[in-house]
Amino acid sequence: MRLVINPWLRSLVLVALCVMLVLGTSRTAKASTQEELSDITTQWQTSVHALNDINCASCHQSKETKEFLAEPNHETCQSCHEQAVDTFLLSKHGIRLLEGDAPLTPAMARLPMRQDAMQHQMNCNACHDVHSVNTVEASVDACLTCHNDNHSLNYQNSKHAELFAASNELPRPGAGAVSCATCHLPRVVAEFDDTLVHVNHNNTYNLKPQDRMVGDVCMNCHGIEYSYNSIFDPELVEANFDRPPTLELQSFDLMKAAEQRRTGNTSE
Repeated sequence: MRLVINPWLRSLVLVALCVMLVLGTSRTAKASTQEELSDITTQWQTSVHALNDINCASCHQSKETKEFLAEPNHETCQSCHEQAVDTFLLSKHGIRLLEGDAPLTPAMARLPMRQDAMQHQMNCNACHDVHSVNTVEASVDACLTCHNDNHSLNYQNSKHAELFAASNELPRPGAGAVSCATCHLPRVVAEFDDTLVHVNHNNTYNLKPQDRMVGDVCMNCHGIEYSYNSIFDPELVEANFDRPPTLELQSFDLMKAAEQRRTGNTSE
């Protein structure tokens, strides 16, 4: 008679084996209490990783040597999340890893950062809790763990934050949510499959020149004139777009006048 094991039970057994492995590998792993390990297991059980049968061994066991990995790195994540890691490595957050250097830390940043976060290492786990895999936390809270500049801090006062707060579709932000990640990690349609949407983890891609963000992000929701008048107003950017734009770029007036001359329509 063939014994059929429930996949959920099989995953829990693997978790137990990994816990025992961690407890028995004190020379290579940081000491963890039983309570901490229990919390990690609880977080994992309700995560998208657990739902897809991604267990402890999937990340904490070397595929080549089968040895225990106490602290998996971005290369471990890359085995499943290739596009996300590839774009992350092109960002200011990840470029040092791509060049083989030590990870970036907030202490190296030019922007104001939180004093209690100065030594945080910028890797996948800096923004994503790999055990809970909660992208809601990664969308805003993870950013504010380090960033202490006016633009970041003023997000909570913006209309964007109101839309985000109104979306409670855990563990992912709802379709109408506008978070830090919505603008700085824009979604892109896969080149060979228009039903597949990726997240561009290169957080610096659309910062310079400024009008790159208009096409990639702002105009997904706003008109072109509204977008340009917003993104080129330094005070409004610092206030994190907490009000409609008051800037009126002359180029739009010139285009309107040219169109009126072309069509002969001088009415407003």
